[in-house]
Amino acid sequence: MTPIKNDCIPEQFIFEQVNSCPVVVNFNGEPVTSDAGLTLVAELDRKREITSRLAACFKDYQNPNKILHPVHNLIAQRIYGLIMGYEDINDHETLRHDPIFALAVGKVINSEQESFTLAGKSTLNRIEHCPEEVFSRKYSRYHRIEYDAESIETLLAHILHLTSKHLKNK
Repeated sequence: MTPIKNDCIPEQFIFEQVNSCPVVVNFNGEPVTSDAGLTLVAELDRKREITSRLAACFKDYQNPNKILHPVHNLIAQRIYGLIMGYEDINDHETLRHDPIFALAVGKVINSEQESFTLAGKSTLNRIEHCPEEVFSRKYSRYHRIEYDAESIETLLAHILHLTSKHLKNK
């Protein structure tokens, strides 16, 4: 059923420009992705800086010249996947080629440039799996990302506090 056109429904939405071309959403074409709602999630995240503040709680000990996917991209990609219903980390083997996820994470999408491939399951696993017996991630061969649990807890408590304060004021 085609919705009745009225003045309440805008013809298109123009989002804040990311590192590539402008992102415009309109209702003139056929469905391109089922995850288009992710653009709204990513824009809200950019304004609230939730994933970037969370990424600041992590430390990557890899050689900076060899990092293809910075921690803030890994955190954003994994959280966006969870928000969109992709609970299993294996789903990211397919999502790593999805242009909507690439836009959301902030990758440049331009046909003249390199591929926008995102992190796969093995790379994302680095932020999820760090065994307790690895004491010095700085010198570990595989587990080179560590997190500050206290900082994460403080950040989440702060976000929860701001959210509940905002809801009370409404």
